[in-house]
Amino acid sequence: MTHATHPGPDRPPGPEGPADAKLGFSTPSGRRRVARARFGPESRRDPHLPQLIRNALLDDRGQGQRCVQVRLSAADATEPAARALLDTEAGTALRLHRLVEGTENAPLFPRLIGYELDTAEPFLLYDPPRGATAAKTHVIAATDQRVLTRDLMLALCLLEGQGLVPRGISPATVLWDGTSLQLWGLEAVTAIGSPRTPWGRAPYASPEQRRGEGDADPRDAVWSAAQVLYRLVTGRPGHPDRPPADLAEHRVLNETLREAFAPRASARPTPAQLLDLLPQGTARRTTLPPPPPDETRQDREVFEQALRAKRQAPTAPATSAAGAGAGLGESEVLCPYCLETIQLDLGALYVTDNRMQYQPLNLAGISKLRRQDVMRGAVQKCVADPDFPEHFIPVPYLTYGRPLTVAMVGQSSTGKSHLLTQMIAEITDGGLEPFGLTWQSVNPEQHARFVRERVQPLRNGHVLDHTGGVGLDGFARFVESLLITDASGQVRPVAFFDLGGEDLVRTDSALRFLLGVDALVFVVDPVLALPLPQLDHARERGNIEVNRDGDLAFATVLDRLPKTGPYLEVAATMVLGKADLLRFQSPVDRWLGRGPLTALDPVQLREESQDVHAFLRRHAGQAWLRPFDAIRRCTLHVASATGGQEDQGRYPAGAAPRRVLEPLLSLLAMHGLIDVPGGPEAFARGEAAAWETVPARGPGDEEFGVPGARGAGGPGRERERERGGEEK
Repeated sequence: MTHATHPGPDRPPGPEGPADAKLGFSTPSGRRRVARARFGPESRRDPHLPQLIRNALLDDRGQGQRCVQVRLSAADATEPAARALLDTEAGTALRLHRLVEGTENAPLFPRLIGYELDTAEPFLLYDPPRGATAAKTHVIAATDQRVLTRDLMLALCLLEGQGLVPRGISPATVLWDGTSLQLWGLEAVTAIGSPRTPWGRAPYASPEQRRGEGDADPRDAVWSAAQVLYRLVTGRPGHPDRPPADLAEHRVLNETLREAFAPRASARPTPAQLLDLLPQGTARRTTLPPPPPDETRQDREVFEQALRAKRQAPTAPATSAAGAGAGLGESEVLCPYCLETIQLDLGALYVTDNRMQYQPLNLAGISKLRRQDVMRGAVQKCVADPDFPEHFIPVPYLTYGRPLTVAMVGQSSTGKSHLLTQMIAEITDGGLEPFGLTWQSVNPEQHARFVRERVQPLRNGHVLDHTGGVGLDGFARFVESLLITDASGQVRPVAFFDLGGEDLVRTDSALRFLLGVDALVFVVDPVLALPLPQLDHARERGNIEVNRDGDLAFATVLDRLPKTGPYLEVAATMVLGKADLLRFQSPVDRWLGRGPLTALDPVQLREESQDVHAFLRRHAGQAWLRPFDAIRRCTLHVASATGGQEDQGRYPAGAAPRRVLEPLLSLLAMHGLIDVPGGPEAFARGEAAAWETVPARGPGDEEFGVPGARGAGGPGRERERERGGEEK
């Protein structure tokens, strides 16, 4: 898809639109800026795309700053696809800004001034475009051809170096000022290797790109560039599917771009190969910058050392519900509230009446045909601990063996409730099916209430209240339970609980719940953890300060969990939540932009864990990684429950979850409900190399005889030496 004419710097803002408006936006550095703005007339960049564009004048620094605003109307902004285009453009512009700002290559791309995306009318601000579009440029001279070709191929090389393919190259997005080029159309960028989707128009989009066949290739853009250059040389469009018939008549084009018109990408040269073909006289700015040094190498090595220590540590007996439940009779389970054993008692069943009050259930008058359906909606009063407050357990929870309890851990306002709501919503939408799992509600009435009160409002864009769920006040808050059937037909109840940070600090009863928990999801709030400037505005809105000492709820839970070895044996994941706040920050952008998983790849999971671990270690500090350090099987993930931030109590385009199910999939794999290469034990820790195998020694021999492991939870002697022996 191509763009309409860009407003030029010679057109000042006119009377159309708001004469004076206040804009708040983030700059590429992450700092917040507020300015008064005057706007000129507005036009649509492309009749087939939703973005609008207009000239603007910012006045907050004593003198006017000319710019152009690219934005979505309030109506278009309600469409997720339109917002995705603007997000793509913003992410690409920011990445290019970090790559070329202050270098001789900076003029190749539009220069971003600022952006505001989590609002009812999201927008970007750029410096004014430089030059006129190729669509308005007449036939150019041979010397200009070489310079324009050089600049265009250099721009493609820089994008390829970032793993990107620009699909939007056309005469409307290539600007030329007589001496140099500027490439727009950043909303059409896609990742190298991603499935092609139909995009663009002939002849400027390659044949396979128009058809949406195969995977995106940097040589798709080579075709587009060649077609634009042909038009600039001849004044007419080329053939949509093969080389122009008169290509040999144009010596410079024929010498340089003959193979670029090949119908298939595999037969075309790469941008770098075309750059090498240019004559020596056009060598200025043809040297690509070296890749930046890897600043995360040391952090990645620390992650590998930690995994190696976990693999070498002796495995202690499980002390969670996994171990406690092993000694129960076949008909007994642990009550998720009082943690006493309970078994089905047909004389202690209840159902709710039309006033939602519990009434005793008498099975005597119910036929066998109806009994199973009635029992599915019934609950049993648990009297295992007479001193514990009154509580009820869904009957299916008691009839399918030992349940798997999953608890969310984190301070208030970390987004736990939104994340858990979207996690369960993804399950009910069939998110487990690619992994051979199916689900059924434990209690249909309870599940319907959860969908009605939590899922539907969130999906409709409402911010959920910070509620206590549907459980017992002051105790671990029960949220929902499902029956999960694995590929072998085995059914297991999975119960979800929300551990509020303030309850954990105040209430010992909530901590007692931890004695029987099977799996933990530690939710890291980036606003609390990361002192990055792009999060300052969110901190100001929430009156929050960075906490360098880690989440108090994490520490409270880890200190209370029972432990008999160098590591805690409960399965766990750490989730960098609210990741939409960091969606343009590496490495978060790498993972958040990926589609839903359809298979669990331990190698990919380890890469994500390593990326998140290195990111948190570098920016948040080791205190925020305490769950990973203390727990033997712990993976790390990025996730966003809403896809964006609220604006006046609502999510403007609705809540669009991203990668919310992956942490739960990891926990299910660690508990054997999903078959994974290497088995559950190796899934979170990686396969051990032969040279890593060491004889296990007793606890008295140098702290379990594990190189780099401490008896108090295993951050490791190697890490201690690296930090100069700070931890004593």
